[in-house]
Amino acid sequence: MQVSAKNPLSILKQTYGYDQFRGEQEEIINHLIEGGSSFVLMPTGSGKSLCYQIPSLCREGVGVIVSPLIALMQDQITALAQLGISARAINSSMSDRAVFEVKQKLESNNLDLLYVAPERLVMPEFVELLERVKIALFAIDEAHCVSQWGHDFRPDYTALSFLAERFEGVPRIALTATADRATRKDIIERLKLENGRTFIGGFDRPNIHYSILERNNPKKQVYDFIKNYHLEDSGIIYCISRKKVEDMAEWLQGKDINALPYHAGLPAEVRSENQDRFLREDKIIIVATIAFGMGIDKPDVRFVAHMNIPKSIEAYYQETGRAGRDGLPSNAYMIYGMDDAVMQRNWIENSEAPELQKRIENQKLNALLGLCEAAICRRQVLLEYFDDTGEPCGNCDTCDTKPQTFDGTTPAQMALSAVYRTGQRFGMVYVVDVLLGKEDDRIIQFGHDQQSTFGIGKELSRAEWQNIFRQLVSRNLLMVDVQEHNGIKITEKGFAFLKQKESIDFRKVTISKKTKADKPSRRKKPALEDEDDQELFEKLKDARQLMAKKRRVPAYVIFHDKTLIELADRRPQSFEEMLEINGIGESKLKKFGQTLLDVILKG
Repeated sequence: MQVSAKNPLSILKQTYGYDQFRGEQEEIINHLIEGGSSFVLMPTGSGKSLCYQIPSLCREGVGVIVSPLIALMQDQITALAQLGISARAINSSMSDRAVFEVKQKLESNNLDLLYVAPERLVMPEFVELLERVKIALFAIDEAHCVSQWGHDFRPDYTALSFLAERFEGVPRIALTATADRATRKDIIERLKLENGRTFIGGFDRPNIHYSILERNNPKKQVYDFIKNYHLEDSGIIYCISRKKVEDMAEWLQGKDINALPYHAGLPAEVRSENQDRFLREDKIIIVATIAFGMGIDKPDVRFVAHMNIPKSIEAYYQETGRAGRDGLPSNAYMIYGMDDAVMQRNWIENSEAPELQKRIENQKLNALLGLCEAAICRRQVLLEYFDDTGEPCGNCDTCDTKPQTFDGTTPAQMALSAVYRTGQRFGMVYVVDVLLGKEDDRIIQFGHDQQSTFGIGKELSRAEWQNIFRQLVSRNLLMVDVQEHNGIKITEKGFAFLKQKESIDFRKVTISKKTKADKPSRRKKPALEDEDDQELFEKLKDARQLMAKKRRVPAYVIFHDKTLIELADRRPQSFEEMLEINGIGESKLKKFGQTLLDVILKG
């Protein structure tokens, strides 16, 4: 590409269409241009990619970007092409001819950026190819994949430490949006970045409203959430299994919701078509397993809903981070129940992972369950997990309506005693029946009607006891043994609680079917206050869609909603005035400016 000056700020303005850097972007970029290496942690949507793209354009040679997914590579390359930046990928989906053409461009110094998977980068013949060309820098994206402490560990990433010795003097930057203290330390050590700088830009996504509710009627809960707040929007719904994905997608379709399934068991052409529709069209909802999402750069996803808990706070943070990447108001909505904790712990215990890894995963699950049961600001719990801080946010369900709590010490002791005295082999329903004093044939048969715990819990309702048992499981005082017909057992932590006579508070059970806490966000969707401006925004969206179809790219690759909203609000009357709009650089102005200007002038 041609830029009048190899100056970061000039490139930011002329190529990307922005007047100033955000947060620590400028400091990171200058450090890399000067030849320094770094580890960068920045929240999703905060502009991590600029931190390596701009230095690659400023330094001599090609920037080599390590990326875990082919879809992510192609999405970024498509967007870069609209900016006039020469970017290509080499991956397993390409023909030999296509790979040969990219290698020719690389060796003739005609590439600004080259995207490769970690498996490709460590191949001896590929390393030899890179040694023959000038490398501007190496960028390792999704760097949490390097660490066994991370939520998405990939062994292929661990081999990337060789870059420090084989390409001595070439700056390296590792980037991620999700890494706790242990993961950050592991990344820096494994990639030999101890002598580089660490930049931590915080974890807060203030535009996202967080809601976590107890499971009641899951399909209806999610449907009502969509119907009330996101009927005209794109979104993602995560389910725990392929069967549940297909069932939920079909059920929503029966409710006239444009929902498409996505999971690894579908034919490749169906998965590809559904993902492509989601990226290119408006008002599409994808119902998916976690196989869907990484590498999806669609900025106008207005909500992410979880029908079951993920495996960790890191996974939750990354998955919810696919909403609102454009910075506009969006929602993260999750429903959960005790069976989620049971299933996750079962997977951990029955996996072939070493004991250390199982302990790590159990700790991470405990932290996530603590987030679900929190009676304080959700955002504060999230930030504290990542060693970040924040005041109560006013933009989550527990801030909207502070949950009521109660001293659960005595009920917890009753519940644990009942589990112990019934032999730690019966399920929750049975133990609750004992506490309520139900004269059931089985209870009488086993003699549990003669135990001291029989009937001692009559002051509480069945729903209240179920709430207590769920919270005892989530706090790891009780566990469900799936090998023994889902019998409830007391954990080491539970025995310690009884022995040390500790106190405990619980959230009160939500009896009401509809509360203010069910309200995800007062701001349903991005909108302009003036009706004429809103009408112009819709016309600009239509024009963008036509331009995108013509080029066979997703609409957001042309312009983000944020740029169209600013155009509708400010109504520039010339090309010069359009260059003052965020997101419009010289390349996009030349390609799309006249079409948008015509719409504005007619409006």
